[in-house]
Amino acid sequence: MSQCPCCSGMKFSDCCAPYLKGKKKPETALALIRSRYTAHTFANIDYIQSTHHPEHRHEIDVKSTREWAENSDWLALEILNTSEGGENDEQGTVEFIAKFNDANGKLINHHELSLFARHEGDWYFVDAEAPKVQQFRRDAPKVGRNDPCVCGSGKKFKKCCGAA
Repeated sequence: MSQCPCCSGMKFSDCCAPYLKGKKKPETALALIRSRYTAHTFANIDYIQSTHHPEHRHEIDVKSTREWAENSDWLALEILNTSEGGENDEQGTVEFIAKFNDANGKLINHHELSLFARHEGDWYFVDAEAPKVQQFRRDAPKVGRNDPCVCGSGKKFKKCCGAA
């Protein structure tokens, strides 16, 4: 395998492989989420479990996690945002979308905001939540199908500029 499954653009051997093989520890929360995603692509649940915060490890359903990882076709990891989680931080968050096909072949876009924290110097996954939905606000009033057309023709919008 040349490209790393985490979509970093780096070779697997230079990106996540040292973490998954235990030769190196992730220096940032971002490196940890990338390596955890890659671990899912290989169904390396031992790595997933070992990078879960020690206080929360009991919450992992190892059997279900393994089945999920093995029965999914992992497609891509898209990092949307990071906050803190650097080499000098004690905690941080990473917002991402993990794209995969589930066991039934259905495309899933798993959107998550993950919390990471250091414990005895190493980064660990602590918890995750669904990101808050941003409220959409229009700059102009919404034009309904039966409203007068915005172009000033005098016709209904649906019969003028709104006709497809």
